[in-house]
Amino acid sequence: MHDTTAHHEHGNAQYYWVWGALLVLTGIEVFLAYEQLFTPFKMLMILMALSVVKAALIIGYFMHLKSETARMQMALMVSLVVCLSLMSVFFPDAFRILQLGVK
Repeated sequence: MHDTTAHHEHGNAQYYWVWGALLVLTGIEVFLAYEQLFTPFKMLMILMALSVVKAALIIGYFMHLKSETARMQMALMVSLVVCLSLMSVFFPDAFRILQLGVK
């Protein structure tokens, strides 16, 4: 019979570290939003970069993608790129309604 308690505890510690990192990153985002130290464009770029790091941590650890096969990881990344590409194509068309004066 194998003792999996030690392995399980190590796994929980890793989740707590990731959770702590997510809290710190969120704190940085909130601080930057309230202090407004940068221009809006630079602020948006910083906040987007922090959000991508947080999303990668969540997907990798809490959704267990880091332990998946390379084929599964590639399938998810391709799907993400396709989704973002479609959004970048359709959002400009959606803003067309603002030019028409429709409220």
